[in-house]
Amino acid sequence: MTGSIPVVPPLSMIAIGASTGGTEAISTLMAGLRPPLPGIVIVQHIPAVFSRLFAERLDAECFLHVKEAEEGETILPNTVYIAPGGKHMRVGRVGQRYWLSCRVGPPVHSVCPSVDVLFDSVAACAGSHALGVILTGMGKDGAKGLLAMRQAGAHTIGQDQRTCVVYGMPHAAMAIGAVEWQLPLSEIAPEILRLVRLSRRTEHAE
Repeated sequence: MTGSIPVVPPLSMIAIGASTGGTEAISTLMAGLRPPLPGIVIVQHIPAVFSRLFAERLDAECFLHVKEAEEGETILPNTVYIAPGGKHMRVGRVGQRYWLSCRVGPPVHSVCPSVDVLFDSVAACAGSHALGVILTGMGKDGAKGLLAMRQAGAHTIGQDQRTCVVYGMPHAAMAIGAVEWQLPLSEIAPEILRLVRLSRRTEHAE
């Protein structure tokens, strides 16, 4: 994305979804991010146990604290929460506090955790104060949820076809108008940082 300066409300969280090829895409994305950042919530289609190992790997690799999400915990700045395998992760809100729900539930799009479940909850409780990102993955999980986020006022980013292992989920999101900006993987972290900087300027101007 070039030549445009969007209006970005103060950001409370960044929500990311991925599937096939997503562990490496997320690793690349996280390596490019630097604090200060709002809390980041991620659904990667991954089995139980492996989600914890994935979080531990990322925590050792990047500049943010990464952990497997736990039921009822508060979303903190500069912290990345990976949805536990086999549990849907949702975001809730009480006043200015955002918190996580991680519970077993029926599969959505044949998967649990589901990106749509996360994105729908973010749209409902954070609206324009969230940023949504959909990365490489097979199928269409996350497309409708990302659209809900965009319709609620959130800015949204999709990974482009050239850099996806499988251009399924980002393509499904593009097809229904859920993706505001489509970018190569290498450009997504810089764009997130740019949008966060713009959001902080908005916050300070209020």
